[in-house]
Amino acid sequence: MTVVTILIVIGVFCLLILSHEFGHFIVAKACGVYVEDFSLGMGPKLFQIKGKETTYTLRLLPIGGWCNMRGEDEDSDDPRAFNKKKVWQRMLIIFAGPLMNFIIAIIIFVIVFMMIGTASSANIVGEPIADSPAEIAGLEAGDVITEINGTAIDEWADIGAVINAQEPGTTLNITVERDGSEMDIVLEPYFSEEEQAWKIGIYPIREHQNIFTAIGMGVTQSIDFAVLLVQSIVQMITGQIPAEVAGPVGIVTIIGQATSYGVQNVLILVAYLSINLGLINLFPLPALDGSRLVFLAIEGIRKKPIDRAKEGMIHFIGLVLLFGLMIVITYQDIARLVTG
Repeated sequence: MTVVTILIVIGVFCLLILSHEFGHFIVAKACGVYVEDFSLGMGPKLFQIKGKETTYTLRLLPIGGWCNMRGEDEDSDDPRAFNKKKVWQRMLIIFAGPLMNFIIAIIIFVIVFMMIGTASSANIVGEPIADSPAEIAGLEAGDVITEINGTAIDEWADIGAVINAQEPGTTLNITVERDGSEMDIVLEPYFSEEEQAWKIGIYPIREHQNIFTAIGMGVTQSIDFAVLLVQSIVQMITGQIPAEVAGPVGIVTIIGQATSYGVQNVLILVAYLSINLGLINLFPLPALDGSRLVFLAIEGIRKKPIDRAKEGMIHFIGLVLLFGLMIVITYQDIARLVTG
């Protein structure tokens, strides 16, 4: 793993954690809550600065963080304490962390769709891959593929469908339009083990979206992935699919692999990780934001708070179990890494 990859990994972890805790922080401030400590990372302190009322800390390990509010885990008589605020305000503060993760994901998608663009459905070559059969045979960016072995091509999806409909290893006669003229290019496809499909080595052109279209696509993409994630978790719980979960070590490996495929893949991966973090935190499990929302909802219904000592003990037990689970997942990640 290169130094650049390591820096990217650290940056990704810091962004995910910082955005989540900043969500809690900014809404807490807006509601007038006294925030005592805002920390990024865990372990030994690297840097600390005292603000007007909040202490800001940077710690060694970028695998966690917190926004410590007065009266969050204990009763306080301070009128600005978390426990003195109305139930809806406290629920909003807790919900703001996961919400910020979704907002960050949407922002990343908007950046990708506007600056990098989305793959066009048009049957136009965007760029041939270096040393691929397409480049060697002479296909160029801007070529419009109209036929492959006599079959008409109307859109990009037709290209892969027609190529893979041929007998394995069949020579392809590709008709293209270039600068107003028609020409034939003959080449041999190759089989991609990764995609389990026959390829010729070309990318489609990319279309840059305007900001309004990009926002709509970003929201849709985020919702679709969140739904897919929930479905996958349900399927793992019910045994329909294997329970494969990645911890910090696994995520580092995935990010490292994404860096070899370019900036777009890294950004999209970060967006997916951000949605993952936000959604998981909304699960009603002890020590997660979801369980705190459940306790606050019960308080709102009962018109009185649950015993703080009992709630604190439940969260503590949940935290211990989560750390234990993280150790097990990390061990599995390392084992997979070692055994390949």
